[in-house]
Amino acid sequence: MGRSLSFARLATSTPVHVACGFAAMGGWAIYANAAHGVRAALLAGLVQGAISGALTLGLKRSVDWMRPRMRGFLAYVAPPLIAGICSAMLLILGHGLSGTPEIWMTIAVPLIVSFSYIFAYNILRQRRAERIRDA
Repeated sequence: MGRSLSFARLATSTPVHVACGFAAMGGWAIYANAAHGVRAALLAGLVQGAISGALTLGLKRSVDWMRPRMRGFLAYVAPPLIAGICSAMLLILGHGLSGTPEIWMTIAVPLIVSFSYIFAYNILRQRRAERIRDA
C-alpha cells in the first residue's frame, strides 16, 4: 500500500514549508513592487521567494540547534529572536543588492509571518521538549 499523504505529514514537511514560503512571500513581493513594472516586480518576487524558502529551512534548523542549549524563558525567546534578526538582515541585504524598489513594503509581510511562524514553532517544540524531559 504506500504511505498516505495526511495533512499532519504535509504540515510538518520541511519541503512543503519551503515551497509555501517561496510561493507566498514571492507573490507578496511581486504585488508590493507591481507599480515599478513587470521586471522589477518579478525580480523582487524571485529574490523574496528564494530568500524566504531558504530562510524557512534555516529558521527551523537554527532554532532547533539553539533551543537545547538554553533553559527556561531564554529557550522560548532567544532562538526565534536571534533567527528573526538574522532574517531581517538577510532580507534587507538581498533586496538592497538586487535593487528592489519597495524594500520596506516587500519585507514587512515576510518578516511578520516569519517571526510569527518561528516563535510559534519554537514554543511548541520547547513545550514538547519540556514534557519529554519532565516525564
